[in-house]
Amino acid sequence: MDSSLEFSSSLGSVSSLLTRHRTFKVLMIGDSGVGKTCLTHRLCAGEFPCRAEATIGVDFRERLVEIDGEKIRLQLWDTAGQERFRKSMVQHYYRNVHAIFFVYDVTSLTSFSGLNSWIEECRQNSLGQDIPKFLVGNKSDLRDPSRANQQVNQQTAMSFAKAHGMMCFETSEEKVPIKQDQIEDIVLTVAGKLKRHTTINNISVCNGSFKVTSKKGAEKESWSCC
Repeated sequence: MDSSLEFSSSLGSVSSLLTRHRTFKVLMIGDSGVGKTCLTHRLCAGEFPCRAEATIGVDFRERLVEIDGEKIRLQLWDTAGQERFRKSMVQHYYRNVHAIFFVYDVTSLTSFSGLNSWIEECRQNSLGQDIPKFLVGNKSDLRDPSRANQQVNQQTAMSFAKAHGMMCFETSEEKVPIKQDQIEDIVLTVAGKLKRHTTINNISVCNGSFKVTSKKGAEKESWSCC
């Protein structure tokens, strides 16, 4: 199935059908309420949404990014964190994934602890070690020094990311000075990592389509926290 054509049609964009770019499916997962929808909107539109509601099922947004003279399309899938909305969608949104964002709320130890179950769900859905993974702590601007023992500090997050072969970022819930936020750093880092891949999780990255391949031993890449 030509996934890119299907996705483009769902957006109703004729121009996206005429101009082909390598398309990468990036999955956003994490507990409900950690800010996945807001983060997805910011990564694609560069601004905060006027209003963010709980995602039911799955939604996605796209962004074209130019890296070293090549434009690639990042397709960010925003998934529901609540189990009752996920049951019927799990196999669908884990299909043909090229990268994963594990999102948690830095003010919630519960959402951070929940990452282990999301990692296990990825494993159960056969997402291989070669898929780039990114740990994103959201709501960093809402940290309260008086509740330090109830929140996730940067060192804890970086240790977790290192243990699981992820890169580590933090983003804000509200508007902060540009120099203090990492949104564009995330976009460029993800795009740069994906651009170098021709095969991820046995999926060949083609112009405008996904093609499953039986190629063994896909190229491995070392990951470290930023």
